[in-house]
Amino acid sequence: MNSFATTLDQTRPALPVRLLNGCGALLEKTRIPRAPLRAVDLIETSKRRCGLDNFGGGDFFEGLSRLLDSCHRESRLNLIGKIALRTDLMRTLCSRLFMHRDRQLYPGIARQEIREPLFIVGLPRSGTTLLHTLLAADPEHRAPLTWEVMTPSPPTRENEKRRIQRATQSCNCLNWLAPTFRHVHPVGAELPQECVGLMTPTFMSDQFDTMYYVPLYRAWFFRQDLLPAYEYHHCFLQHLQFRQSARRWVLKAPTHMFALPTLLSVYPDALFVQTHRAPLDAMASVSSLITILRRVFSDAVDPLIVCQEAIGYWSETLDRFLQERDRLAANRICDLNYIEIRRDPIAAVRRIYEHFGWLLSQKAEQRMRRVVASQAHEQSGLHRYDLSQFGLDPAEGAEAFAAYCERFDLSAQAVDRPSHRAKTLVLK
Repeated sequence: MNSFATTLDQTRPALPVRLLNGCGALLEKTRIPRAPLRAVDLIETSKRRCGLDNFGGGDFFEGLSRLLDSCHRESRLNLIGKIALRTDLMRTLCSRLFMHRDRQLYPGIARQEIREPLFIVGLPRSGTTLLHTLLAADPEHRAPLTWEVMTPSPPTRENEKRRIQRATQSCNCLNWLAPTFRHVHPVGAELPQECVGLMTPTFMSDQFDTMYYVPLYRAWFFRQDLLPAYEYHHCFLQHLQFRQSARRWVLKAPTHMFALPTLLSVYPDALFVQTHRAPLDAMASVSSLITILRRVFSDAVDPLIVCQEAIGYWSETLDRFLQERDRLAANRICDLNYIEIRRDPIAAVRRIYEHFGWLLSQKAEQRMRRVVASQAHEQSGLHRYDLSQFGLDPAEGAEAFAAYCERFDLSAQAVDRPSHRAKTLVLK
């Protein structure tokens, strides 16, 4: 390891957080351990809290049960982690109850049509977040926002300010628990949200794997038919579109590459942008992100395991996606290199519009330029990481991504890497 101060090196919980987790650990040693969370108890509690009892169609009990079992057996959650897990699961269950009620109260939700949505895919940490934010700035486009994914009910403008405030408080809480995380990934109530949040109510979402070390749940998740998750994703979009419509949905999640045929069965007219980046740089960056996030909820996070999991998952996902994407017509997918996005984000956006034959209005471009300027102004720190922190063997990593690199003329690592081997990035 060199002496360059990486973001991971600088990540340490605030003193009150360390004290709180320490007290929690001490209480566990001196008291009879509490029984683990059970799916049936959370479900009954959510029903009482909401005054509702119908979660709608689709079985989610197994997914919730497996997640809870994996968290109990493997995650080694600290006190903050246990509180966060229960709070998030209760919010998710309540959202599902309210959303099903809303579909009964507002029949127009089920009649919403989702036409030609655009999905941004690619390796994580390859510029997808910036592209998502820029495309969402076009008034013709619609992206799920963090606050409305957190509290989608009611599907009207009722209590909108209060819902945004609550989401802002949650984002502020994360920033307090992990002060360096905002250097790694933008957090904000009114920022576009990834699609994984729209699948979370099915409890088939890799959002959980990002937050917690859950190999048992992860292995189960990878074996599942994800059609129920994508069907719920569609229902979620209908819900949000009922409140506010636009010409086109702009969506994003690298994990969509894992299940392209299933996605297309729900969205047969979907369009795609795939971003490309030297995969070992992307793996080091996403491993840093996951390690920092998991350390909020556990005091026993191993960066080497995080990186090994990332390489295995994303190399397999890319191989699977590259086989399936060849079935798409060439005009349905636009390829962009991370270097292009980093060098000139607006030019990269223009390439997307030209590829799909869209009109980039002057108003939209002005808004996008303000986004770029705002991100540069608000950047309070840079994400710094080093491949050696994650035990990343460049030779083995290059072999895992060999087919991908050959197809898109990429090197496994960026050729312009500084001599100290630390990578400083602004784009997410």
